[in-house]
Amino acid sequence: MSSQVITLWSDTLAPREKLLRYGASALSDAELLAIFLRTGFPGMHVMQLAEQLLEQFGSLYHLMSADHSVFCSYKGLGNSSYAQLQAISELAFRFFSSHLSQENVMLNPRMTQHYLQSLLAHHEREVFLVLFLDNQHRVIRHQEMFAGTISSVVVYPREIVREALKANAAAIILAHNHPSGKAEPSHADRLITEQVVNACLLLEIRVLDHLVIGRGECVSFAERGWL
Repeated sequence: MSSQVITLWSDTLAPREKLLRYGASALSDAELLAIFLRTGFPGMHVMQLAEQLLEQFGSLYHLMSADHSVFCSYKGLGNSSYAQLQAISELAFRFFSSHLSQENVMLNPRMTQHYLQSLLAHHEREVFLVLFLDNQHRVIRHQEMFAGTISSVVVYPREIVREALKANAAAIILAHNHPSGKAEPSHADRLITEQVVNACLLLEIRVLDHLVIGRGECVSFAERGWL
């Protein structure tokens, strides 16, 4: 790397200092990754390494979900980095899970979306999942109810109602993934949501939302005003 590029990064606020001053949400994906990597290697600044890895993998999602052998084949990465990144991913998932079992999921819809993305985004086929909630809208449990093909999944509303009764749920949140990566709901998605809502209505079980999960994006039926 030329001295000019090194000077460019040295003149900007380092990711760790930026996080402490402005908070983690102010950091880009590359800056967050640079904090994790800590150092580059001779001839490559850690920020350049982070940006290069994101470009090579395509996204932070693809980096974190990469196969072990593929991950370790990249210069600057190895078993230690892979283990740490997987641990970070699992720690985040357990944090979301613990929080949602103790707090009203409607108070922090973004956290609920992140939690569902961690559950569904890696699937290569469509999976339909249900969060079963108590009367305080805390998560009792989640269940992958139906699995389909790369472009569709068959959903049976009566099975959802049956599981809701087993869980003694007062409300539910529906979610499914689009393996194509595009989260925009289809006409079929809206139709099955209406059918589930009507089935649950008979037993006074509320359907609070239906989230469609893509890669790096999520569409909420409640936010669209469809529920």
